[in-house]
Amino acid sequence: MISRETGGDAGVQGDFGLLSPVSASPLVAALTGDRAVLAAVLRVEAAWAAVLERAALAPAGSAAVVAAAAEVGRYDVADLAVRAQGGANPVIPLLADLRGQVTALDTAGIGAAKAVHTSLTSQDVLDSALMLLSREAVRGLLTELKATTAALAALAEQHADTLCVGRSLTQHSLPFSFGLKAAQWFHGLAAAARRLEALEFPVQTGGAAGTLAAGTVLTSGSRLSALDLSDRLASELGLAAVPAPWHTNRLAVTSLGDALASVTDAAGKIAADVLFLSRPEVAELAEPRAAGRGGSSAMPQKQNPVLSVLIRSAALQAPGQAAQLHLAAANFNDERPDGAWHSEWPALRQLLRLGLGAAVLLRELAEGLQVFPGAMRRNLDLSGPLLLSEAVTAAVAPLLAGNVEGRNSADGKQRLQAVVDETLRVPAADQAPTYRRLLRAAVPPELLSDARLEELLDPANYLGQAAEISRRILAAYPEYGVSVTDTVAGSPTAPTPELNGASRG
Repeated sequence: MISRETGGDAGVQGDFGLLSPVSASPLVAALTGDRAVLAAVLRVEAAWAAVLERAALAPAGSAAVVAAAAEVGRYDVADLAVRAQGGANPVIPLLADLRGQVTALDTAGIGAAKAVHTSLTSQDVLDSALMLLSREAVRGLLTELKATTAALAALAEQHADTLCVGRSLTQHSLPFSFGLKAAQWFHGLAAAARRLEALEFPVQTGGAAGTLAAGTVLTSGSRLSALDLSDRLASELGLAAVPAPWHTNRLAVTSLGDALASVTDAAGKIAADVLFLSRPEVAELAEPRAAGRGGSSAMPQKQNPVLSVLIRSAALQAPGQAAQLHLAAANFNDERPDGAWHSEWPALRQLLRLGLGAAVLLRELAEGLQVFPGAMRRNLDLSGPLLLSEAVTAAVAPLLAGNVEGRNSADGKQRLQAVVDETLRVPAADQAPTYRRLLRAAVPPELLSDARLEELLDPANYLGQAAEISRRILAAYPEYGVSVTDTVAGSPTAPTPELNGASRG
């Protein structure tokens, strides 16, 4: 027997996220599900009743009655969703039910229903409700992001001297440090989080056509204006007051969408790196293990990096949702739009869900990431001294030019490039000794001693400003980083030595 879901988003035929595993979590459902939307709408209506009563524009005691009627459990979410087709938005059927609840609870007969939705329009309520919903979702998202950036900052400091190979266009490029890689992950995520944290969530009270005409009539005998009521509603809800209605100016929505997409962009970069670096033939990183996670339906030996897979799936979806918000904003025709507004709601909510879902998974990934310095060194050594050819050219080309009359630095570079080209003709396994031999033959010992040559071929000596770059990144976002020395061993933000100091390969 199929039973109706209780306390969740939907009824018999509900959407539980079966095809959206990245966002199928209790946190995401609680903050963005249909019940959360309904709760936000009811909260706006209750807050408006309180504003009207305090302004003596609604019967005394009406706000308490409306607040009592604004309990989510009194309403059938699935039924409201179906009935929303009759008015093209969920506020209209909800108002009929809300007024019925208020009338039933108004046992003193004070006329509390007069406080429900007076002078507002459905867009006022739903826009304000979605800003409330978004604000709470962003708060939850920022909690996850700050824990993640703290873990990344710890990785950056712990592995400041851990050598690895940098890659450019899929190929080995120069020596790198894993500390700088982690710092760059931190940089992208902290910058996106700061952008998200700076957002404002505005109230909406424009009335039927954005002129506050009904509100002006409502306040005609009051010392307050319709705009004053708007400011008071903003204060009541903890939203930002606005200079004017924004029914067709959707910058608040597109800015939120862009900020959310920036978060998934940064998360996607991290996931892409982990996916590559955790391949068996690379084996520099591994995701944290958990019982029942990462298995294959057919291959018992596989340990799939599913955290990164799901995070990347969110990063691939989010830009399209953000683009939908901009497409809608560009088509908000007239003073109230016909369809563009409606297309905005699912895109915004999906962005919130993707951001939240990815952030929860990314936190677990960052806090438990396994780092294998031994494998990093092994992969670094695959290119051997060839990886230092840039350093060798910079130091040796002028020596070669100065050793032969009439030659300049360009001639020295050509000779050294010829050494590299000849080395690349031999099998990869023979390239390291071949390069050393050819380089030694091309550069007389009197120009470059063996000791100096070995210094040039040591990857640890060609990291440039890697350590300083990492330090500057962490210093630029102090609110998002926690020093390793300030974390408690074994705490969620302090990666454990056995996970991050282990050697593989």
